[in-house]
Amino acid sequence: MYKILFISVSLLAMSLSISAFGADKVTHLDGTKVPRGCATCHNRFNFKTGGGVAICIVCHGDPSRISQEYKFMPKKFAPKMSDQKNVEAEFKKPYRHPAFEFSAGVHRAQENFPETDSRAQRHATCGDCHNVHYSTPTNKFAGLKNKRGLVTSISNEYELCYRCHGDSANLPSRSTNKRVLFASTNPSFHPIEAEGRNSAVVSLLKPYKEKKIIPGDVSRISCSDCHGSDNSSSPSGPHGSNYEFILVENYSIRDNQSESPQNYALCYRCHSRTSIMSDESFKYHSLHINGRAAGSSFSGTSCHTCHDSHGSTEYKYLIRFNQEIVSANANGTLKFVEKGVASFRGECYLSCHGVDHDPKKY
Repeated sequence: MYKILFISVSLLAMSLSISAFGADKVTHLDGTKVPRGCATCHNRFNFKTGGGVAICIVCHGDPSRISQEYKFMPKKFAPKMSDQKNVEAEFKKPYRHPAFEFSAGVHRAQENFPETDSRAQRHATCGDCHNVHYSTPTNKFAGLKNKRGLVTSISNEYELCYRCHGDSANLPSRSTNKRVLFASTNPSFHPIEAEGRNSAVVSLLKPYKEKKIIPGDVSRISCSDCHGSDNSSSPSGPHGSNYEFILVENYSIRDNQSESPQNYALCYRCHSRTSIMSDESFKYHSLHINGRAAGSSFSGTSCHTCHDSHGSTEYKYLIRFNQEIVSANANGTLKFVEKGVASFRGECYLSCHGVDHDPKKY
């Protein structure tokens, strides 16, 4: 009796919260999309079985595998949804969020972000990015909270990403705080939170612009413009990719590798390869990324050697030297000095590939 009453009250509370969204129905409680309702995930109203990767892939997994593994399950548990895409397949790609590897026994329903314990095991389960009881077609972040101390709901994609890739105390050793790099107070940043500060990005392809002037101009981007599936027909979001860093296109950060459309395909989605290779903004661009003539020991270096694709806390033009390749010059100096905006002039003080810059001027 008490169990039935508890379930009834819980469903009533949930239905009241859902009604607040009006016509924008909660996706997983929309009878036209999930006709079996709560029992789709909570088998026979056993709320202990709801949630978790194993439950999600009943509907969002490989249809052929599901039909075999769940053929003896109640029909209410595993509905056949013709419009469901196979998210599970994305998590089988070589680069992916570790939803299947490091979530069991690690994820906590009431955990807070960013993580304050540097020893805490990093993980990424479905519930870290999706709240199935609240998300709607027009607000996929509904029900998710911003970082600790700021309890307002997430409204921007980057806020979701910052929960794990921002101020977390357990960031991997080679990772950077993306919230810091994307800050609109930096000298330069890719325009995630705000329009960029650099007013002359001559390599931009249409419709991308430094500032939005007319309808159709794109002056801001999102994390998912770069991070997501390499297959455009796959479910949206950074679940998995065949490209490193869960990127939608290839972006090589390796040294001693000549330039090619494939190596820097991600950059060339927004930036003109012709402009870069013809040295419109920096007269030594082609030399740096394409290398010297045949027979030289220097065959080119990645864009990543001089630029951080997220942002720079020190310099314009996303300049942030990769110190695994670039080091201080003979006088112990490692810096970039801008000398002219209109004419793209500057000085580099550093040592790279055996060449001392003290400085090299352009």
